[in-house]
Amino acid sequence: MKKNLLTLHDVSLKEIAHIFDLARKMKKNKGRFDHHLKGKTIALLFQKPSNRTRVSFEVGIWQLGGNCLYLGPDEIDLGKRESTSDVAKTLSRYLDGIVARTHLHQDIVELGKNATIPIINGLSDQFHPCQALTDIFSIQEKFGTLKGITLAYVGDGNNVCRSLMLGAAKVGLNMNIASPQGYEPADDIVEIIKPIAQKTKAKITITNSPQEAIRGAQVVYADVWVSMGQEKESAERLKKFRDFQINSALVKSADADYVFMHCLPAHRGFEVTTEVIDSPHSIIFEQAENRLHVQKAILIFLYSNKKI
Repeated sequence: MKKNLLTLHDVSLKEIAHIFDLARKMKKNKGRFDHHLKGKTIALLFQKPSNRTRVSFEVGIWQLGGNCLYLGPDEIDLGKRESTSDVAKTLSRYLDGIVARTHLHQDIVELGKNATIPIINGLSDQFHPCQALTDIFSIQEKFGTLKGITLAYVGDGNNVCRSLMLGAAKVGLNMNIASPQGYEPADDIVEIIKPIAQKTKAKITITNSPQEAIRGAQVVYADVWVSMGQEKESAERLKKFRDFQINSALVKSADADYVFMHCLPAHRGFEVTTEVIDSPHSIIFEQAENRLHVQKAILIFLYSNKKI
């Protein structure tokens, strides 16, 4: 039966644990899973440019023995040259799966609804599930547990934040979110995670104070203040977010052994200072590497028929 990964709603806690277990095994023994996608072709259907998402998925598909086909906006412009539903139905006749990176989450939903092959959300304006799974995996890898760990996210309540909130609630990871007034996570995601967090006893807190969010946190997380498609808001956002910069003064209230994370690309001197991002506390490149291992695990989970 077809299974998608459009948001972290699509995977259970047991399935997340399975994906993490696969990722650990592949990171330790890179050649063990070489043929799990043999004979399969996965398309990267991208409306937005990408560094980590494209490279990690292309390399991952190749390492698993599959074929990767890149379809940029010049080849397929969803909803313009033809409807998203027609694209989904057509590509389902040629491919074994699609990783989509879209402007609108609704396009991901339409692909998932109309395709007969599994769809992976490689990023939309509302969610970034592969990034969130990688981040939580990286935290567990660093601390050996998620129990009692607090993730402090400082910045915009954007797609990365939304997925981290949903993932944290599912796995029982505490999360503090600090955003300027008017840029907090939307009410809909807050309502979605409440019953999940109650079940796992995850403490999810939203504040307008970065100092309050970071106090005692084992993980400090930053993201860009201006995402792709928000360039017209740059001046206003830079003004509103200037007190939310992760710097040496702010992180003094974090746990002494805190780690710094960023989904990248980073704008040094804006959401984070160079002294923090290049400090011994920073695990941003380990985090980036883990995109490869976790996404390979997701690919096997969704597309491989072989027993593991």
